[in-house]
Amino acid sequence: MLKPFSTIGLCYVTGYSVLGLYARGGSAISAEAQAAQKAASAVVESAELSQALFGGKAAAISQLGVLANECAEQDWDGNEANAIDQLAVSIAQGFVRAMPDTLPLPEFTPEPDGSVSLDWIQSRNRLFSVSVGPKNRLAYAWLDGADKGHGVAQFDGRTIPSRVLEGIQSIVNHGNAPFRTA
Repeated sequence: MLKPFSTIGLCYVTGYSVLGLYARGGSAISAEAQAAQKAASAVVESAELSQALFGGKAAAISQLGVLANECAEQDWDGNEANAIDQLAVSIAQGFVRAMPDTLPLPEFTPEPDGSVSLDWIQSRNRLFSVSVGPKNRLAYAWLDGADKGHGVAQFDGRTIPSRVLEGIQSIVNHGNAPFRTA
């Protein structure tokens, strides 16, 4: 006979990332599958609120929520900026969740068009910026001394595109990580 175990045990057995993918999958059809997906979502949300279980990502996701509240009204900056788009915030949160634990977390900045900017700034001459809007399109730009560039990549909500990840790693690792532009 099977013995029951805790939801914490479930995280260890299946792996947090697998549980997270299941919780956000959205393909449950039967009532039982929907209930299981809802329970998995509750476990993931609870873990993400815990600094001990989710680390600095919990604080980053919380910062995004605060930013969304501060910029929720039209003209939040006094210069006719659009209200921050809730879908952009959700996609930015997904980006943070997908980040490898080895990367430092970005700084967040609201953009006048309602998007969210995720920035890794090492110095005024070494930075990488990703603009997250209401679609799964990531516009990114970097400055590395005299080298600079920009691009666009698609984000599936689970895996950071390699061009973007390599660019961030290159900036935060002081150029010791390869960066390809295409």
